[in-house]
Amino acid sequence: MPFDDILHKLLPPDLTRTPYYRSLLRNIVLTIISVSIIPMVVVSSTLYLQFRHSYREKVNDHLRELVQKHQQNIDNFLQERLTDIRLMAARNGHERLKDESFLQRNLDLLQQEYGSVFVDLGVVNAEGNQEAYAGPFKLAKAHYGDADWFHTAIKIDFVISDVFLGLRGLPHFIVAVHSSASHPPWILRATIDFVAFSDLVNNIRIGRTGIAYILNREGKLQTSPGARPMPADIPNPLLAKALWDNMSAGGDDVRIALKKDSSGQEGIYAGAFLKNGDWLLIYQQNAEDAFADLDQSFFIATVIMTLGTAAVFLMAFALSRMIVIRTAKADEENKLMGQKVVETGKLASIGELAAGVAHEINNPVAIMVEEAGWIGDLLEEKEFQDGKNLEEFKRALAQIQTQGRRCKDITHKLLSFARKTAATAQDIQINYLIEDLVALSAQRTKFSMVEVKTELEEELPMVRVSVSELQQVFLNLINNAIDAMGNKGGKLTLSTRAQKGFAVVDVTDTGSGIPAANLNRIFDPFFTTKAVGKGTGLGLSICYGIINKLGGRIEVASTVDVGTTFSVYIPVSAGD
Repeated sequence: MPFDDILHKLLPPDLTRTPYYRSLLRNIVLTIISVSIIPMVVVSSTLYLQFRHSYREKVNDHLRELVQKHQQNIDNFLQERLTDIRLMAARNGHERLKDESFLQRNLDLLQQEYGSVFVDLGVVNAEGNQEAYAGPFKLAKAHYGDADWFHTAIKIDFVISDVFLGLRGLPHFIVAVHSSASHPPWILRATIDFVAFSDLVNNIRIGRTGIAYILNREGKLQTSPGARPMPADIPNPLLAKALWDNMSAGGDDVRIALKKDSSGQEGIYAGAFLKNGDWLLIYQQNAEDAFADLDQSFFIATVIMTLGTAAVFLMAFALSRMIVIRTAKADEENKLMGQKVVETGKLASIGELAAGVAHEINNPVAIMVEEAGWIGDLLEEKEFQDGKNLEEFKRALAQIQTQGRRCKDITHKLLSFARKTAATAQDIQINYLIEDLVALSAQRTKFSMVEVKTELEEELPMVRVSVSELQQVFLNLINNAIDAMGNKGGKLTLSTRAQKGFAVVDVTDTGSGIPAANLNRIFDPFFTTKAVGKGTGLGLSICYGIINKLGGRIEVASTVDVGTTFSVYIPVSAGD
């Protein structure tokens, strides 16, 4: 699935239609992935390469030590067998060793000491004819004049031959000593058991594919592979030559090389020279087997990396989605906040306009009342006393004066609430303030079919507050209560009481109530449950701030579909 399609499915449909949020999501996802994945890959790769180098060095050092140890063991084995034969030849001489019974006793002694390592013994003259023989085979009159080992032995003091089948048809090799000081010269030879010698090499076992063998300079095997199958390429002349070329001439150094066979499978080869450079001890193991622990570590690291990468991707998608959704929500709230600020400005302008209108209305109403009074004075004159409509005129003038004073009272209260005056604290009686606000709200409660009931406790303690601020608090609570009851009407109860240093005002309505989930948020700025355009979400926040500044508190108790009660606690005056 394309990357953009995945991102498209992460966002809600309303956000996917906005290019800004799609671009924001893509940038956040790529940033989180880059910041998380790149360092993890760099660190993991560095650690793995260092571990790989160290592990390969460890394997090579182990192989070098192993091969070197067996190189010494095999060379010591050959040297000891050669020493045994040379000592036998030097101590006994030609004449005694020609006696087959004596030769047999020496063979028995050697076999008692070394087991089956020595197979037989023989004394050979300068022409290659065997003069005496001790052993299990019928080789008493054997002729070795054509054997390679004989031609070598007759020229030098001693020889250890390559493995060959010979007259007996079984693989073996010869240890021979040439007594050139005597006349005529003669050779004492011993056959070394091939199986016993091969076991020395076959003991080099590591892993499931590790195998050791010995090659001569022609690349021919000098040992058997034992229970494990030999690789198809051994003895392969090309590979054998490559192994020989990899080793420097002479020396006891162990050389290690990685080479591929004809099937392309890579193997690790460790080699060391034997028998003064005539033989090459090879340890061979598949690279896959030799570095199995490394491959397993790489597999585990890859799995962990894969899981870590998957976790990073999931976290990147989830976190980016959450950030974008919250950003979109914050943008929407900022947009609504801006609208509410505009609405608040409108309300402030309307308040100022209402104050101006109230002031302008108050002057003509005052003139109207004064003129009505003057007309009343005129009606007291004698010329109007006999008029048949005098009583009707007096009734009308009384009504004009009554309604005029009512208009003056209403405008006075509106001016006192809307006027921007300094918040000067003074001692007031809350009951009077509540009665004034009830009267100011009478027209709205009438149209909303809300029954207003007051339960004011007599002799309520005085409180020291700013009248205009306290008017704003209770007028806001009254308006909210009327809004909560809606067009169906209801009952609004305002009660006052004294409680432990506080004057308490309870505003109770029978409206729709406030859900429990919203109770903790109703005093937050710009939080409102009213429809858009019906409220700013600032009223209760302002009320909370005013009462909190006074040292009081506001408590709310509400039940959905039953009603709500706001309890305002105002500290009483210190001198009350």
